[in-house]
Amino acid sequence: MRHTTTLIETIRIRNGTAPLWYLHIRRLATSCKALGVPLPGELPPPEGGSDRVYRLEVGMRGAHASERLVGPADPVKLIVSRVAHHPYPHKTTDRSQFERALDSARGAEADDALLLTPGGFVAETAIYSVFWWENGTLCAPALDIGILPGVGRARVIEIAGKVEERRTSWKELRGVSVFLVNSVRGVVKVSAVQDDAVPSSTQTDDLAARFWP
Repeated sequence: MRHTTTLIETIRIRNGTAPLWYLHIRRLATSCKALGVPLPGELPPPEGGSDRVYRLEVGMRGAHASERLVGPADPVKLIVSRVAHHPYPHKTTDRSQFERALDSARGAEADDALLLTPGGFVAETAIYSVFWWENGTLCAPALDIGILPGVGRARVIEIAGKVEERRTSWKELRGVSVFLVNSVRGVVKVSAVQDDAVPSSTQTDDLAARFWP
């Protein structure tokens, strides 16, 4: 595995800069050390040009970059996936569980799928990290269940100052204001899960307004 692992960072470029580059590099360095992948010596931050997504892949043979357009950040409709979540502590190209979950979501006319651990705890979606509000307290799945330490998640915690990590079933979150985040689209609201409407929150609006440095 050490010799085939390829790490990914998907980096948003806004107004000619990569505002979350420091968080991407921090995560990449941690994952390279953990998985035995050499960290390339020179990785200047991408800059200039139009708003876009810069995808950086780093493996045993070095680094490769590509670019694509930024997709919409409209409110997301979720299904609860039948694909169980298995630990994904590093962002690698081995994303088959998320690809299967996303295919199922799109087949059900949803935008994304919420994956649960084999024990039934809320983990993450195929594309986003998950947060919610409980009586004004910002909460998120515990990292030690094996979720990705997302760059968007790190940025939200940086803004908010703290987060309560929880092991929570989806049933416990019904009627709670849930939102999503990733490093490309920022903070994104959830419109519904399994056709159950999700309430919005002004606290989420505040985080969204402050997300980009």
